Amino acid sequence: MSGHLHLANPSGAEGRVEEATSITVVLADDHAAVRRSLRRLLDGAQHVDVIAEATDLAAATRQVHARLPRVLVLDLGLPSGSSIETVGRLRAQVPGTEVVMLTMDESPLFAQQALDAGAVGFVLKDRADSELVDAVHRAARGEEYVSPRVAAGLDMLRRAVDGDELSPREVEVLRLIALGHTSVEIAAKLRLSRRTVETHRARILRKLGLKTRADLVQFALRRRLIGG
Repeated sequence: MSGHLHLANPSGAEGRVEEATSITVVLADDHAAVRRSLRRLLDGAQHVDVIAEATDLAAATRQVHARLPRVLVLDLGLPSGSSIETVGRLRAQVPGTEVVMLTMDESPLFAQQALDAGAVGFVLKDRADSELVDAVHRAARGEEYVSPRVAAGLDMLRRAVDGDELSPREVEVLRLIALGHTSVEIAAKLRLSRRTVETHRARILRKLGLKTRADLVQFALRRRLIGG
């Protein structure tokens, strides 16, 4: 799970594109107003050309196969299936198209799942104005980009997974437990059943040799999964 996270240029400058030709982009988001805003942003950038739009995963898949864009900008919450699974299929079927995920969810777990599936970018929607163009330029060069607000948590997630033999899902459940969330709240945040959350909790305690929520909080503090 190791890898270097590329953050936004402190000056806000766009990544430089080596190619003389434009970066072709398919833009997939189910909200018309959001699509219009993102298209204006991308079309106004140097060396970027939005060649098609899509409103759901099926349409995004068809557009990628038909247009073969260099980059697909894909909303994580699109209807008609799983965006993560769609990324995996498209990366296998159309390896020349890189994927930048766009989301309102700051969970490092979802970021890791997107990257594991083959995406190279993970951009928060409320930071799109300052980050999306850079992410698209980096994606066109095959470079990873993660919004800075997510990157710190993603680094901590990776260290915890590597050091304590916890799965990424277990680390995220542990972090949310330590932050004081109930099993019902965690289930809603991670789109799981309450029973699955309780199963993860039991496994975490067993793997770490801990017994109480207070123990989990102290462990999370030591691992810097939550602030002290």
